[in-house]
Amino acid sequence: MAGDSRFPDVDTDGSEKNEETEIVVNVGGVRQVFYGDNLNQYPETRLAELINCLSGGYDSIFSLCDDYDPGKREFYFDRDPDAFKCIIDVYYFGEIHMKKGICPICFKNEMEFWKVDLKFLDDCCKTHLSEKKEELEEIARRVQLILDDLGVDASQSRWKRCQKCIWKFLEKPESSYPARVIAVLSFLFILISSIVMCVGTIPDLQVVDEEGNRMEHPTLDSIETACIGWFTMEYVLRLISSPNKLHFALSFMNIVDVLAILPFYVSLTLTHLGAKLMELSNVQQAVQALRIMRIARIFKLARHSSGLQTLTYALKRSFKELGLLLMYLAVGIFVFSALGYTMEQSHPETLFKSIPQSFWWAIITMTTVGYGDIYPKTTLGKLNAAISFLCGVIAIALPIHPIINNFVRYYNKQRVLETAAKHELELMELNSTEGKAASSKSELEDLVREGKEGPLHSSRLKVSHSDTFIHLLSEEKHYRTRLQSCK
Repeated sequence: MAGDSRFPDVDTDGSEKNEETEIVVNVGGVRQVFYGDNLNQYPETRLAELINCLSGGYDSIFSLCDDYDPGKREFYFDRDPDAFKCIIDVYYFGEIHMKKGICPICFKNEMEFWKVDLKFLDDCCKTHLSEKKEELEEIARRVQLILDDLGVDASQSRWKRCQKCIWKFLEKPESSYPARVIAVLSFLFILISSIVMCVGTIPDLQVVDEEGNRMEHPTLDSIETACIGWFTMEYVLRLISSPNKLHFALSFMNIVDVLAILPFYVSLTLTHLGAKLMELSNVQQAVQALRIMRIARIFKLARHSSGLQTLTYALKRSFKELGLLLMYLAVGIFVFSALGYTMEQSHPETLFKSIPQSFWWAIITMTTVGYGDIYPKTTLGKLNAAISFLCGVIAIALPIHPIINNFVRYYNKQRVLETAAKHELELMELNSTEGKAASSKSELEDLVREGKEGPLHSSRLKVSHSDTFIHLLSEEKHYRTRLQSCK
């Protein structure tokens, strides 16, 4: 095949028709034979340009390939052969499918090298590509955040640098040991505040005021005040040091922080000033209602728990499954409550007074709770209850698996992204070290050249005979022909 006359010689006449041209391409050791009529379907691709470059000389050939053997009439490419086998499908089937195990980003780079448009990539493969792009963007974002934390801009004012330090101190526990201590203290204050809120409702620990009303113990009030003081100071410092005040104020977790501390100040205001504007009983009712809002502070734990954050994300990604679960339960509740009401009407002591009242029975039966306050007494009613119980178990069990998969997938993804970000930082540090070594080597070569110019400059060079010293090559240069080199 190497000496076959069907391969055109490299000349400038261009007499042979492109449609009759046959080229051999060697990609990573894998040889493929292509015909001009197939390649010219997509003339903008690199393989199609190889046909036209034969009449343009070696300059045109080597601008497209890594090497060319005129004896075998063969083009050489130092590229991924597995990806190439997938890409050439576009010339035969008009679309490209990416094999399993190939990195989507590397495959995209291969397509760009062969000048094949991404529109030929099948939709199922584009999904993997978009997911990988999102992962890389997330890794880049994390690396940038870490670099921003490590770097100090000397051009910034002292107040800006102070803001950045406070933000790292309160928002990034992994940045330093004192920041981890503050995070642990914040976590303990949340737990103490939640425990105090619960313990304060025990009647034995409450005291009676002058009017005979029960109120929380003064010691518990003092602990509550200290916790609120900590939460307030933490929120104000984070707000002041925040780079984006509007985004900070509208963040969900920061709204939770406001709801956790706001009831204390509102109830304090109503206690001291509200009595002048409304009756004392109304003030007390308003204060009790606001105290219930203190349960919002338990959600502050999500700020310090990656597991709770992962669970929240999994639930967000599982809205479709949760919607199906609610739909199944709603249909079952309506059907079985109506059947239960109809079947129990013949019993004189029936507990099913109406279909809306039967909704409660259907809910506690299908969710396997069964309080026992309402139950069927007829045989058909009991059969209906058994069927509703089984249907409820199936309806609840079906969407659980996708929700668990979303949780596990997101949790593993976060671990992978965290590891990848650290690995990227290590590579950046290694590259910077190699860059310094290369610059040192360049300076060494300059000194060697200066030493060869004369004895006056040779004294500037101190030759090291350690293992790290690399002897310079001799002045004899070994040139390779252009056909043997890879550009």
